[in-house]
Order: sequence, then C-alpha cells, then structure tokens
Amino acid sequence: MSERTTSSSWASGIVAALELGGVDCRSLFVQLGLDYAALTDPNARFAQDAMTRLWHMAVEASGNPAIGLNMAKILRPSSFNVVGYAVMSSRNLQEGFARLVRYQRIIGEGADLSFHPTPEGYEMLLAIHGDRLPSARQSAEASLAHSLAFCRWLTGKPLRPRRVSFIGPAPEDMMPYEEVFQCPLKFNAEHYALLFERADLDAPLPSANEALAQLHDRFAGDYLARFSGTRVTHQVRQVLCRLLPQGEPKREAVAQALLLSERTLQRRLQDEGTSYQHLLDDTRRELAGQYLGQANLTLLEISYLLGFSDPSNFFRAFRRWFDTTPGEYRARL
Repeated sequence: MSERTTSSSWASGIVAALELGGVDCRSLFVQLGLDYAALTDPNARFAQDAMTRLWHMAVEASGNPAIGLNMAKILRPSSFNVVGYAVMSSRNLQEGFARLVRYQRIIGEGADLSFHPTPEGYEMLLAIHGDRLPSARQSAEASLAHSLAFCRWLTGKPLRPRRVSFIGPAPEDMMPYEEVFQCPLKFNAEHYALLFERADLDAPLPSANEALAQLHDRFAGDYLARFSGTRVTHQVRQVLCRLLPQGEPKREAVAQALLLSERTLQRRLQDEGTSYQHLLDDTRRELAGQYLGQANLTLLEISYLLGFSDPSNFFRAFRRWFDTTPGEYRARL
C-alpha cells in the first residue's frame, strides 16, 4: 500500500506548535531520520508514521499531552498550503469548508474530512488514519484547534462552536481544552467533530473574492490532479474508510465515488501493484488495529465499523491478520 504523507506546510505548522511548547524539534528530527530543512521546501512531504512518532516523542519530551492544542496559536493560511488561500477567498465558511474537504489530501493523506448540515447546524467530522501506527490523538486535536482558530481569524469574530467532540476519554486537565474551544466539549464520542451554528458559517467572509477563489481552485485542482495521478490506492482507501460502516462496499460503488469505471479502477490499481480485494482486506486490517486501541468501542461495534454483517467473519479475518483474537490483541495494548 502506498505510504501516506503530510505536506511540508502542515508539518511546519506542527513543528512551530511543538517548539512553542518548548520541544527541541531539530533534535527529534535527527532521531527520526527526518530532514528539518525540508520543512521550507513547498514540494516536500513527510511520512504519516514519522509524524505520529514525532507527536509521541514531543508529548514525552514536554510532559504535555495537550500540546497539540498549540496549533490554535499558529495562525497562517500557508499551514493549509494552497488550500488555505482557497478557503480565505470563499464567500463564507460553509463554502470554505467544502473546499477544505475537497482538497484535504493536499494537506495530509492521513485525514478524512466530511462536512454536512445537521438539525443543530453545520458539522465537520474528522478521522485521522495511521499507516502501520495508530494515529496520535494530538494530531486530531491539533487539526480541530487550528481549524477553529483559522475560522475565528478569517471572520474576525470569537466564534464559539455549539460543540466539539473527541474520541476517547476526557483528559485529567480540562483547562487547556476549555481555553481553546470555549464551548461544550463531548468526550468518548464516535467522531472528532466541530459543530457550528448555521449563522456563523453562512455569514459573508471579509476576505471573500470570487476571482481569487477560482484561481486558487485551479491551482489546487492542478496540484491534486498531479498528486492523485499515481495515488489511486490512497483514494480508494479513503472511500473505503468512509463506506465501511455502512457494510462491505462493492467495487462498483467505490469506482462511482471516484468517478471511474470499474475497469479503469481495476487497471489503475493493477498499475500500482494491488487489487480492490487486497486493498479492502488491508484497509480493514489496519483499521481493526486502530479501533482496538479505542477502549470505548466494543468488539461488536468494531465488527460493524469494518463492514462485517456477521461478527464471526470479523473474528476469522482478525485471526488470519494477526494470528490472535481481537480480545487478546487488545489486552496487549
């Protein structure tokens, strides 16, 4: 499977946030075998698992498990690459979030965003996927904190979401979270999410510029087309992650989601040395390992999240993947 990567622009924002927390990132980069100078190269990308290790090492070095929230203090559109400028020139935040979802892969391939209206307002859902390593929760918290801070900066208003949701239990020290988000917080939630008032996201942005928005759309679209040309594997994986909780996705449905024919999808996956069935199995295997690290999920829930209609099929597949049972695997975590 193709290795997921993070853009140098987003990695640079993460490093700035960590250094704000007193972390010596130059030293950590050396330990991780990463090139610190590449942070200033707009075309450079960093492996997702390397960024996960960076988060873990930074938490250990700083003693601050909430260090990801420092991303709220890194207010620069360039953290989002060209996507940040496309969001800035949007008519309103609703349109801006639609662009953020469309071009997310430019920023980082490990994130899966969705944005939709709900009876309560507008909600942005976030999932962070690791490669061989489960993602660090600080990564998701950094994304939520930066997204909200960016919205406040764009509007010039102290926006307060209706609710911010987190996977996993509440931290021992709630103060940093309350200071950054300034709204009701929900823990042990099904998703990481920001829920906004409709009026806040429908209000015109001071930086709105239709001509610039179209220009940035063209830049972002060209970048994504070049980037996606040999990365169909990852695009399929993202669609699978989105569709699996609804049941096992058919190849036809995934091809339709990517605006490809089944034959074209099959050929492009073959060109990348994989197949739809192998990718489905591999995606389930990686997600299973990540979900078992979330203590709030039962084995039955994990089975359904992976698209298994019969839990016994999940248990058989898990033993094939890991040569152990889900319960034994979780006990070792």
